Amino acid sequence: MKYYLSSSYKIGTEEVKLKEMTANGNKHVAFIYNALDYVTDLERRNKSVAMNISDLEKLGFNVDVLDLKLYFNNSKALKDKLEHYDVIWVRGGNTFVLAQAMKLSGFDEIIKEYHRDSKSIVYGGYSAGVCILGPTLRGIHLVDDPDQKPYGEQYQTIWEGLNILNYAIAPHYKSDHKESEDMDKAVEYMINNKIPFKALRDGEVIIIE
Repeated sequence: MKYYLSSSYKIGTEEVKLKEMTANGNKHVAFIYNALDYVTDLERRNKSVAMNISDLEKLGFNVDVLDLKLYFNNSKALKDKLEHYDVIWVRGGNTFVLAQAMKLSGFDEIIKEYHRDSKSIVYGGYSAGVCILGPTLRGIHLVDDPDQKPYGEQYQTIWEGLNILNYAIAPHYKSDHKESEDMDKAVEYMINNKIPFKALRDGEVIIIE
């Protein structure tokens, strides 16, 4: 797998590189927005999602919205669906909500399998979509509310990341973003608790090929 990991809600400063990473593919993107499932202002949410999709389409991608809720307890159908895509793009929101959606749909195990098997696909995204890749979500709890339970209070908060990366990512660091101040606290927590991490300012991108 290849990874294009951005800090901000924009694609970041490596748009050309993202296109190069998918130069031989079908340019089809599975766009996952479940990190926003806790949001009650649907008009604002839909506007944000539409902007994200537009940014990807401007780069020549064909974008399909993939709602993980439709695959809860049906991971086989989700895996079959994902076979049609060259890029999986996971946008920001609440990392703990995203973790729950990934677990309930089986996406967490599917993406780990892709990683182990070095599947020829690009995982891209920003904010929560990249925080989820680390070994733990501790520290991020100072930015995102771990008690958000849009799928039911019966589900326990997930504190583990996907452990695809051996370090946490702290996005929006020292940036003009409403979460930047809280991210300072998250970084301090990670330092004090000896959690390896990389801090990203908005616009910065980690690329792994």
